[in-house]
Amino acid sequence: MTARTLARLQALGRAAIGGGLVLAPGAVAGAWVGGVADRRDGQALAIGLGARDAAIALGTLHALRGRRGAVPWLRAGIAADAADLAATLRARDRLPPLAVPAVVAIAGGSVLLGAYLQAALD
Repeated sequence: MTARTLARLQALGRAAIGGGLVLAPGAVAGAWVGGVADRRDGQALAIGLGARDAAIALGTLHALRGRRGAVPWLRAGIAADAADLAATLRARDRLPPLAVPAVVAIAGGSVLLGAYLQAALD
C-alpha cells in the first residue's frame, strides 16, 4: 500500500470520526468522555472537535487529489491527535474505563502514522 493510499485512508477515518462527533456528539463523544457528552456544554466541545477533524480530513483529501500540499494537513492532524491524546491522559482518572486505551490506540496510532506519512510524502 502506498503512502498516498494510507494518507487517504487516514483522512477518511478522520472524516468519519469528525462527522460522527458533529452529527451525534452525545453518542460518539460519550465513549470518550462519559456522561458530560450528554450535556449541551460537552456536546459543544464535541461538535467543535468534530468540525476540526472534518476540516483537516477534507483539506488532506483535497491536497492528495492535487498531488501536492498534503504535508501541512498531515502535520495539523498530528497536532490535533497529539492534543487529544495528551488531554485524555491528563483526565484519565475521570474517563470511562475503555476511553484511555481506545484513544491511545486511535490517536496515538494516528500520530505515528502521520509522522511516517509526512516523511514519506515530503
